[in-house]
Amino acid sequence: MRDSVCIRLRNNMSFDVSVNGHKMIIDAASEFSGNDEGPRPKSLMLVALAGCTGMDIVSILRKMRIEFDDLRICVDGTITDKHPKHFDQMHIKYIFKGKNISADKINSVIDLSLEKYCGVSYSYTKAMKITHELIIED
Repeated sequence: MRDSVCIRLRNNMSFDVSVNGHKMIIDAASEFSGNDEGPRPKSLMLVALAGCTGMDIVSILRKMRIEFDDLRICVDGTITDKHPKHFDQMHIKYIFKGKNISADKINSVIDLSLEKYCGVSYSYTKAMKITHELIIED
């Protein structure tokens, strides 16, 4: 299996992006000659991690018939000061909302995602520290 994307320069530092037929724009901040027309490429690394683990978790919880009202996943990354500037750490917050949610069951599903199923997590842990926490709201 292969995956690919294609980008094309629009103007300044802005690029049109095509991902599996879906279109978006990436750009740099104005201080780096961009127009701030889209997210930064490094920020999309955070999206990739959140999306990958989130899809795993929803899929597993549905198979287990565990119900919840809402799920938010927030990922914060720490970027180094020196070039090449890169993430050296990411922290994931899994925020569930619902009644009678078992923290033990959710934590085991999170561990399954991060340690077995999420290819993004697998790749990133080779380059940086990834931590996580679970928050359950009623």
